[in-house]
Amino acid sequence: MKTDVEDIGYGRQFEGWYDRLLPDDRFTAEAVKGLQARHPAPEAGTLEFGVGTGRIAIPLSQSAGHVTGVDSSPEMLDALRVKLKDGGDVTPVHGDIRSYTSESRYGMVYSVCATLSCLTTPEDQQRAVQRAADLLIPGGRLVIETHNKPAILDLHEGRTRTTYFVPYPEPGTGVQTHSTLLDGGLWQCSHILYQADGTTRVGNELTRLTTPDDVDDYARAAGLEPEARMSRWDGTPYSEGAPLFMCCYVKP
Repeated sequence: MKTDVEDIGYGRQFEGWYDRLLPDDRFTAEAVKGLQARHPAPEAGTLEFGVGTGRIAIPLSQSAGHVTGVDSSPEMLDALRVKLKDGGDVTPVHGDIRSYTSESRYGMVYSVCATLSCLTTPEDQQRAVQRAADLLIPGGRLVIETHNKPAILDLHEGRTRTTYFVPYPEPGTGVQTHSTLLDGGLWQCSHILYQADGTTRVGNELTRLTTPDDVDDYARAAGLEPEARMSRWDGTPYSEGAPLFMCCYVKP
């Protein structure tokens, strides 16, 4: 276990309510199904960069086999270990996705839910993609899901700041987000979770907005070949209006 991992504090902010902010729902099920369908070699193993609390890794391990999950947040990994008591074949690893090394090589490396965007410089994003490429077997696949820059800019309608609310199915619940575009392509969000008992939770995140072209450039520099761009895990082609995009790359 690494002891010099740089932690941005994301897990500390969202400890105890991250799974409420991103619940296991049809989007999770769609992502797991999409990853499983694109796995070229499940027997070679799977690596997730930014495993969090295991929202994707646990169900994926139940269908595609063992998953190694790397995360810089001790709090997220602790929550993952609690979940694993109920099942799942996932090995939590405290590490930095920009520098993580392993003697193992994997059939698929994936990073979802804008983990790549949490690295706020092009250099760090490139380092993470290079690490992923180095850890793939020949013929292995890298899959990245992250925020779609054109859609986020459209959401702001030319303004630097905007606020929006996403209601949850339960009465009296939902998430309000205060969104700010910063210089250098950075995006700052403050999320307020409203719960049915009247309590609220607040968390902040800073990310760097990227485009599929950006990620393609990182992948090519790392020796990978671009394969597909999607706006949904079911294979829907990329659209600038989609809030997220998924890109797939193959190691020759």
